[in-house]
Amino acid sequence: MIYGVILAGGRGERFWPLSRARRPKQFLRLTSDKMMLEETIDRILPLVPYEHVRIVTGESTAGLARENMPDISEENILSEPCGRNTCLAIGLAAAHLIKEDDEAVLLVLSADHLIKPAEKLREMLAAGAAVAAKEDFLITIGIVPTRPETAYGYIKMGETSRKEGNYILYDVAAFAEKPKAAVAHEYYYSHDYLWNSGMFIWSAKSILSAISKCQPLLGKLLGEYSQHIGTEREDEARNELYEKAISISIDFAVLEHADNVLTIKGNIIWDDIGGWQALARYKEVNSDNNVIVGNALAMESYETTIYNNTDDIVTCLGVSDLVVVRTDDITLVVHKTMADDVKKILARLEEDDETKKYL
Repeated sequence: MIYGVILAGGRGERFWPLSRARRPKQFLRLTSDKMMLEETIDRILPLVPYEHVRIVTGESTAGLARENMPDISEENILSEPCGRNTCLAIGLAAAHLIKEDDEAVLLVLSADHLIKPAEKLREMLAAGAAVAAKEDFLITIGIVPTRPETAYGYIKMGETSRKEGNYILYDVAAFAEKPKAAVAHEYYYSHDYLWNSGMFIWSAKSILSAISKCQPLLGKLLGEYSQHIGTEREDEARNELYEKAISISIDFAVLEHADNVLTIKGNIIWDDIGGWQALARYKEVNSDNNVIVGNALAMESYETTIYNNTDDIVTCLGVSDLVVVRTDDITLVVHKTMADDVKKILARLEEDDETKKYL
């Protein structure tokens, strides 16, 4: 059977102050009138029914997931005691699913991406799932770049491996980290590279085997934990697992070392909506190239994003290239070139007990 594993951890810090510890980005309505987590689940229906969806999120946000996702059973929301990156989150879901279904195929998606059209995504996922159900492959979805982007990792396509339905699966020649601008231009114009979307398809058997092969200690810890799934000691065993496990992404831990990785070339609209500048790409702009969400007035102002999450009004006069965000208790004003550096503010706020409440 096919299962959807939605990774809904993380704090979405680059969307601060709208994204906060008590309600991070995946629980916000940034790209539509639905929460990003809700959009992600809707995207894979009916290929994956609600009862086959698993949400992996932090203990502090598991309550939010249960409250806002009533169609997902409580036992299908897996809470992490602390953040340990994507390898452990995926391993946790795989360990649980293989207990239920020895032939489980996992579609792994992040809860904070913008993807259109959903129909085409489902076609790719179904094609990848058909291959993963029959053969021991770790399949990624690579996105055809629309610009020389420096904020994304890349996948270099190798030879054609096979065809499934309307989609060709390629060998992965190499993974490349976020490049400098000149290298990003080379990747873009070569047509040999795809954006690494962070969406994956594999069987529970294949990914657990790959983790054990590439990260033996983590594989051993997951094996020990799986013995306690469904017992009274499950919560305690999960805490022990997270205390002992390293924090590492699935890319670094497994995909860059495994020899059975394929990629599907996805010609769709995809964005990880990492911060305020990314959001501006998908919102309507006015004649002065301003993006305005909420009650705001911008006069003689240009190339500025204003996001007002209150009933009050935000006004700007004679400014340009800013991001202005207003919430009930915080106002952020930052130059666009530094919009992705708001973590510096969070680090300073965390130093003082009086200001930690704003995180």
